[in-house]
Amino acid sequence: MSEKIFDGQTILITGAAGGFGKSASALFAEQGANLVLSDYNGEGLSALSKSLKQRGANVATLVGSVAEEDHCKETVDLAMNTYGRLDVAINNAGIGHDPAKTADVDSAQAMMTLQVDLMGVFYGMKHQIPVMEAGFDEHQRTSSILNVASLAGLGGAPTIGMYAAAKFGVVGLTKSAALEYARRGIRINAICPAFARTPMVEDGLLAASGGGKEAEDFLTRGVPMRRLAEPEEITRSMLWICDPRNSFMTGQAVALDGGTSAM
Repeated sequence: MSEKIFDGQTILITGAAGGFGKSASALFAEQGANLVLSDYNGEGLSALSKSLKQRGANVATLVGSVAEEDHCKETVDLAMNTYGRLDVAINNAGIGHDPAKTADVDSAQAMMTLQVDLMGVFYGMKHQIPVMEAGFDEHQRTSSILNVASLAGLGGAPTIGMYAAAKFGVVGLTKSAALEYARRGIRINAICPAFARTPMVEDGLLAASGGGKEAEDFLTRGVPMRRLAEPEEITRSMLWICDPRNSFMTGQAVALDGGTSAM
């Protein structure tokens, strides 16, 4: 029987009910992880939990929004109360806003995008880091935080400017925290995916352009591979980045973009 990379470890994933979160939850469960999953979509979270438990996974869930600091603290408390440790945190929850030029973006949407996409990552890290530090002090146990940013956090993104602003913030927060905790046993990295086949893209950007192959071709016109990423292509990279054997990697914002950033 092959070794399971995360056997006995506790993995916290926000935004777990759809897109990258749902795919990542399944992959980490396959690798032996005990899961703590959160999402504002209670119905989707319940269905995911039931499916994973049927496959033998240990799963604890909490419904709520990462825009609320109390929820982020409670997910960490749930991990500690249920499993007694937190080894990996994937701050994945995110939203977009209606495509519009900067002057036309609805201010309420702009604020909510910042609150979920940037402050949600900050609130998560604020409460994840202390318990990870304690695990290092008491047991010399190393840990990992992975923040899901975006290719829009590495370059301009016309018509989704506030989303880009939030994701630039995630990259800056990731790099700053990585430097602060590099000697405390906590590796902190970010991934920056290009457009992927997730509900955010399919129900948002593609739908706004009329949907179908024509809209998809237009959206991926600047991607050398000329296609959307599949969720599992992104989440398999999460396994590698969070793998405890990948022990010298921290402070990185990894572009997963079909070659876009190479141009």
